[in-house]
Amino acid sequence: MAEFNFIDLGLKDYKECWDYQEELLAEVVADKRSLGNPSEKNYFLLVEHPHVYTLGKSGDEKNLLAQGDFLKKIEATFYKINRGGDITYHGPGQLVGYPIMDLENYKIGVREYIEKMEDAIIETVAEFGLKGGRKEGATGIWLDWEHKVRARKICAIGVRVSRYVTMHGFALNVNTDMRYYNYINPCGFASSAVTSIQQELGKEILMADVKKILMEKFNKLY
Repeated sequence: MAEFNFIDLGLKDYKECWDYQEELLAEVVADKRSLGNPSEKNYFLLVEHPHVYTLGKSGDEKNLLAQGDFLKKIEATFYKINRGGDITYHGPGQLVGYPIMDLENYKIGVREYIEKMEDAIIETVAEFGLKGGRKEGATGIWLDWEHKVRARKICAIGVRVSRYVTMHGFALNVNTDMRYYNYINPCGFASSAVTSIQQELGKEILMADVKKILMEKFNKLY
């Protein structure tokens, strides 16, 4: 069982957090090089961001429907970043997780890493009575994923791996302001609905409870 070095950053600017991820990734890669073996160092950042839209390497900027002055009006920023995936929203009330770990140390590949991440999130939302799953042809965790009309996304996933060391990660909607999804085609799917734990249960969820459960699930799965 893994023991992740969880770091709770609270509410932190996206670019500052991205730079911090890059620093930690460089540290793990340097440790790996000096050892000549997989690094046992790991970090797992838990954070909420001010309103921000991020676009992955293969994404289409047309999926950002808000531009220029309107972005300022809704107090949101926009970044093109180096993860996989398309457009994603981050904001207060959304729990974002950035694991920075050497996959070689855990003897897993990228696909298995993402699957374990998905499993941990599925188990987390299950603690709130929600049944999450994978939707064919789409990333992330969905509710009613097999239903053409009712399928809705509760967690986005996008990662980057360099020398088998990971960065970026997942964004789980807990008490997210869902209005901000009106200004994008989430992850490039124009018809996709999104949801949150709060929206599904009809009540605000204590973020500390979600963090505690999620940390337990991740430690158990790796």
